[in-house]
Amino acid sequence: MSADAPEETAPYGSGNRTPATPEGAPSPRRVRIPHLHAMKAEGRRWAMLTAYDMYAAQIFDEAGIPVLLVGDSAGNNVLGYETTVPVTLDEMVPLVRSVATAARRALVVADLPFGSYGASVEQGFTSAVRLMKEGLAHAVKLEGGRPMVPLVQALTGAGIPVMAHLGFTPQSEHQLGGYRVQGRGDAADALVDEARALQDAGAFAVVLEMVPAPVAARVTEVLAIPTIGIGAGNATDAQVLVWSDFAGLRSGKAPRFVKKYADLRGTLLDAARTYAAEVESGAFPDAGHSFDS
Repeated sequence: MSADAPEETAPYGSGNRTPATPEGAPSPRRVRIPHLHAMKAEGRRWAMLTAYDMYAAQIFDEAGIPVLLVGDSAGNNVLGYETTVPVTLDEMVPLVRSVATAARRALVVADLPFGSYGASVEQGFTSAVRLMKEGLAHAVKLEGGRPMVPLVQALTGAGIPVMAHLGFTPQSEHQLGGYRVQGRGDAADALVDEARALQDAGAFAVVLEMVPAPVAARVTEVLAIPTIGIGAGNATDAQVLVWSDFAGLRSGKAPRFVKKYADLRGTLLDAARTYAAEVESGAFPDAGHSFDS
């Protein structure tokens, strides 16, 4: 295919991509926002995972995950904080860069952390530009409804794609009173209206977190852009999970909406114990792992 040929919808979930491109082989085609919109129109669902480092990014990219989110969830999954609130822009930039440089195909979305965009449109614009220029992100994500409309308009008008986030917004957990389902009862109409407003402002997708499944289904039906659910039922166009939750790294109880697809915590725990025992006994390193001269 010639370099100026129009891009087509990329195949998803093929599982046969590798992080390195053999010499002379064409590079994997980057997932673009129009691909996601085409999937919405065709009724094809897709998966999104968080990633915070190069190895996770390479593995998920090879698996065919079309969108990787470098979330401020790094706060309580990488940096050791209790919540996402303490995460700074300075901490986000290197995480975003490590994922963006490792993923050859996936669309990489970077979270704008708490305190980096709420003061003004100008503050939000400066923070988003930094994630795009220094972090090499392909898009940014922000939390909030109608108050975010002017910022979404400014960012998209300047060529910065925006993923919105409604329902339970972790950066506002203190104001919301903790981890609580949002959009119940009379609040459902307001959530639908806010989703429409963000779409009209230029957002290319909307995350719906901890929203009743019927409400998420309603938002998905009325929007032309994809909805991405997390604890919002199975009627959304896509689903997202924090990778350390889905892979079983968490030591405590996982949220109700998490399905554990592996037990990496158990695997690593066993490996570390075996390694320690072999070092203590002198079994490691053996002749096969040493230099004779």
